[in-house]
This record gives sequence, C-alpha cells and structure tokens, in this order.
Amino acid sequence: MAFVTVAKMKDIPLGRVRIVEIGDKEVALCNVNGAVFAIANVCTHDDGPLGEGRLLGDEIECPRHGARFCVRTGEVRSLPASVPVPALAVKVEGDKVLVSVE
Repeated sequence: MAFVTVAKMKDIPLGRVRIVEIGDKEVALCNVNGAVFAIANVCTHDDGPLGEGRLLGDEIECPRHGARFCVRTGEVRSLPASVPVPALAVKVEGDKVLVSVE
C-alpha cells in the first residue's frame, strides 16, 4: 500500500478536522483523541463538504442536513445518508501524517 505525506500532527488539533487534497480528491483528516482518521470530504447524501462539519467524538456531522458518519470506518451513523463514505488508511511517522493513495 502506497502512502503520501499530507500534513503534520500539529496542523490537526485535537477534536478538529483539516481538509487536504490528494491528487484531485479532497480528504478530511479528523483528530480523535490524538489518533488521526481520513475520510472522503463528501457526504454521500448530497455531496456536502464533510470536513466543514462538526466532529463529535468519532463522528462527523455533515453541515448541510446533519447526516453523521464514523470517521474510523466511514459507516453511516445517522440519516439522511444511507451510503458510507470511503475511509482511507492513515499512519503517523514522527510528526508526519500519511494517507493511503490506493
């Protein structure tokens, strides 16, 4: 599995989200208690920007209609969405955050 460096840990404060670009796609990096998770930055309900939503524990809430997704797995936790969002593998090396590109 290939990884690319997308951010530094200091750029993603605890309980916050940072949006990064990997190629032509946006990814939302979510810091949950010091662990970083990456999901596609698009709500499967209406293509809303998930990374602009609130991070509530390990869930992110779409700012448009309130759908919630688990940032660990991408699974839907609350309607109106019914399709999960893609979750990407993340690893941290020192202060660098790397995300899978496969």
